Amino acid sequence: MSWGTELWDQFDNLEKHTQWGIDILEKYIKFVKERTEIELNYAKQLRNLSKKYQPKKNSKEEEEYRYTACQAFLSTLNEMNDYAGQHEVISENMTSQITVELARYVQELKQERKSHFHDGRKAQQQIETCWKQLESSKRRFERDCREADRAQQYFEKMDADINVTKADVEKARQQAQIRHQMADDSKADYSSYLQKFNLEQHEYYHTHIPNIFQKIQEMEERRIVRIGESVKTYAELDRQVIPIIGKCLDGIVKAAESVDPKNDSQLVVEAYKSGFEPPGDIEFEDYTQPMKRTVSDNSLSNSRGDGKPELKFGGKSKGKLWPFIKKNKLSLKLGATPEDFSNLPPEQRRKKLQQKVDELNKEIQKEMDQRDAITKMKDVYLKNPQMGDPASLDHKLAEVSQNIEKLRLEAQKFEAWLAEVEGRLPARGEQSRRQSGLYDTQSAPAVNNCAQDRESSPDGSYTEEQSQESEVKVLATDFDDEFDDEEPLPAIGTCKALYTFEGQNEGTISVVEGETLYVIEEDKGDGWTRIRRNEDEEGYVPTSYVEVYLDKNAKGAKTYI
Repeated sequence: MSWGTELWDQFDNLEKHTQWGIDILEKYIKFVKERTEIELNYAKQLRNLSKKYQPKKNSKEEEEYRYTACQAFLSTLNEMNDYAGQHEVISENMTSQITVELARYVQELKQERKSHFHDGRKAQQQIETCWKQLESSKRRFERDCREADRAQQYFEKMDADINVTKADVEKARQQAQIRHQMADDSKADYSSYLQKFNLEQHEYYHTHIPNIFQKIQEMEERRIVRIGESVKTYAELDRQVIPIIGKCLDGIVKAAESVDPKNDSQLVVEAYKSGFEPPGDIEFEDYTQPMKRTVSDNSLSNSRGDGKPELKFGGKSKGKLWPFIKKNKLSLKLGATPEDFSNLPPEQRRKKLQQKVDELNKEIQKEMDQRDAITKMKDVYLKNPQMGDPASLDHKLAEVSQNIEKLRLEAQKFEAWLAEVEGRLPARGEQSRRQSGLYDTQSAPAVNNCAQDRESSPDGSYTEEQSQESEVKVLATDFDDEFDDEEPLPAIGTCKALYTFEGQNEGTISVVEGETLYVIEEDKGDGWTRIRRNEDEEGYVPTSYVEVYLDKNAKGAKTYI
């Protein structure tokens, strides 16, 4: 099947068809180009999504990723970043192997098509020229034949007329001969042109046109093959990244399988374990039996005097069992953490101190490495003075040595606090002690231990009271700290919130702009005012965020700290 023989008379249709083929190829190129743009946009959106949910460095959020569930989520984010990279690979490969290649091929195809149809038109013009020459010679031959016939008839007429002179007859005869000669010449020309045209026509329809149309057919078939190969490449480029995408998904599955609830639970214990012993049973106090109690035998509730009611272990006293919370919450507002972390429970304090010691040791090692490097450089300068002045390093060496000494003193200070905390933790082998006077109201030694724990100094040391009277005073103070919710602090005025404050730290309270609240403690010079919304909601807000209206009659009211 050849276009040259089957479609010999379809030159115009072939021209339209080949142009349509190029249009289809350009349409496919445009489709692939838009696909690459989609892949790039998709990859960009995936990367932005992964980046959006990545934990911020040096933040509390980063610490949360110690848990296996959070680690699985982080692995998913990282795998999705790699997943996005594969879509970028698809876009790049499709651009280089399909879009660019086909665009170049289209230009070559257009030039080739133009050349073939130019040859076809040239052949058409040639055959049309031969046809015109044939028609012209034919018309001339026909005209000369008619002229010869008329001249012959005129001669015969003159020859038959007796009135015509011989000269006129001879002239007519010569004219007839000339016309016949011209007719013969025209006939010869016509015959020659006819043979030439038939030869050209045969060449045109059996040689030139078949060859040109065959080349056009081959060009079209190459175009079709090229489109087929590009479609296959389109699929293969997508298929090539499937194994890597599969590995990304396998990584996500592996991360999901690594989730360990027991491990996460243990991390919660390590994060929040206080190191205190749980409170013991409260012994029954039988008031029906008249008996003389010593000071140490009195219950905590009686130690306050004035027949105050018994202790209540529900409602407002919730969360007040641990002695370190109340004391440190008031003295260390808004994250004003003491250097020795005495605001933390023992176990948490031990962890923080250990972390600080490790950090200081790393800094010491870093400074020592720097000192060694400077020392080696100084030795090199001593051996090779042309490389530098050894004295120029003395100042830097002295500065590094001074830094090392400061860091060592700092590390020793934290190690001392750490050793003290480790020695006090029950888990370290020391005999467990009561952490609050609530645990044992009948035993004087227990009360004494409670007083010691409650009156511990910020560096972890204890102030031991020598007299029983002092023990009762300290005990009463502890009781006020632990159960001051039973007797709320009196309001000494009111305040109006000038701005909205989100109280997210321990000891603070959230307020809304324009809200009116009660003031229960003035600013003591630290920039914070203690306020109350109702019986259950109180805390500190920045003094600059509220406008305070003090009650003059309430200035002498008792203030609890």
